[in-house]
Amino acid sequence: MKKILMLVPVLLLVGGGGYYKMVVAKAAPPPKPKVEGEVYVLPKDFMINLAGGRYAKLGVGLVFHHGYTAAPAGGAHGSAAPAKPPEGYGLLPQEAIVRAIVTDVITGVEREELETKKGRKHLQHEVLERIEKTTDVKVEDVLFTDVAVQ
Repeated sequence: MKKILMLVPVLLLVGGGGYYKMVVAKAAPPPKPKVEGEVYVLPKDFMINLAGGRYAKLGVGLVFHHGYTAAPAGGAHGSAAPAKPPEGYGLLPQEAIVRAIVTDVITGVEREELETKKGRKHLQHEVLERIEKTTDVKVEDVLFTDVAVQ
């Protein structure tokens, strides 16, 4: 009988803790995403001439501001499907301008700028600033996804 009386408080504590955890306690908020905007990788790599007769093959991605998307909203003149972009281009409406900016910024740089982390960060920042000044694309960050220098 004494054993049963000793078990009652233990069972009450366990049951009360379970009730609190399941019913009373608030769930922890979901973790904040590390990247909030859409990541869009330009579908066609860049082949760019560098200083000294060298060249680079470069993949570029854009991190859009939260809520901005690469796909245009609806088609042209109310049609259901948007027009198909030219081969090698994606859905970003101002992609040609973005590609021209990347080409202008990278062409003629010394290979070391693409081979060092500090140099790449500088070039990415310069591309980002030019995109913000020249286009309506809402970009938060520019990424060099693949870099090969010859």
